[in-house]
Amino acid sequence: MTTGAFLARIRLNPHSREVQRDLRYATEMHKTLMRMVPDDLGDTPRRDTGLLYRLDETEHTSILLVQAATPLTPDRLPAGYGTTDLKDLSPMFSALRKGLSVHYRITVNAAKRERLPLEDKGRRGRVIPLVGADADQWWTRRAEGSGLHLRSALATTSNPVVSGRSDVSPVKHSLIRYDGSATVTDPELLTTALLAGIGRGKSYGAGLLSLAPAPLR
Repeated sequence: MTTGAFLARIRLNPHSREVQRDLRYATEMHKTLMRMVPDDLGDTPRRDTGLLYRLDETEHTSILLVQAATPLTPDRLPAGYGTTDLKDLSPMFSALRKGLSVHYRITVNAAKRERLPLEDKGRRGRVIPLVGADADQWWTRRAEGSGLHLRSALATTSNPVVSGRSDVSPVKHSLIRYDGSATVTDPELLTTALLAGIGRGKSYGAGLLSLAPAPLR
C-alpha cells in the first residue's frame, strides 16, 4: 500500500485581515487551517487528519506549508487569504530508502519537562524551552530517532508564537528552524515522523519536516 499525504503551499496575502490576525495568534491560525480538512472528525481532528503546518518567512513573502493525510480544500479558507498550490506527496514517500541523501527543513519547539523534587511526586514540572547547544542536541536526538542521520544543521531562532488573545498572560511558544542535509537511516521511522510530526507544539506551527533530494558530491 502506498503511503502518502497532501501538501498545500499558501502564499499569504499580507493585506488580508484574517492573515494579519492569524500571524499574531497561533490558535487562530490553527482554527483557520482546520477548515481545509473534513468536518465532524471527533475530539482530536488535528491528530486524526495529521494536519501540520509551518510558516516560512522571507523579507518579502510569507509562505504557509500545510500537510495532512486527507485531501486539503483551500477553497474553504477565508476569501483573499492567499494563493495556493496543492501537491500529492506520495512520490516522496515512495522514494525513501536507506542511504538516501536529503536536504531538510523543520521548525521545532525544543523543550524539556522540569524535574521536580521527590516531595512533589505526582506533579508535573514546567515545560522549559531549550536554546543554543541544548536545542541542537535535542534536534540531533530527535532526528536520529526519526530515521535521519544529520550531516549539517543550521539553526535560526524565530520569534515566539502567541497561542491566543489573552490580555492577562499570553502563552508564548519558542520556535527554532533547522535547515541542513542528512542521510536516511530508517525509511519506516522517517515515514512515521513525516506523517505525525516531530516534538511539541504541532498546533502552533512546529513539527512539520520537509525533505528534498540532495545527491552526494
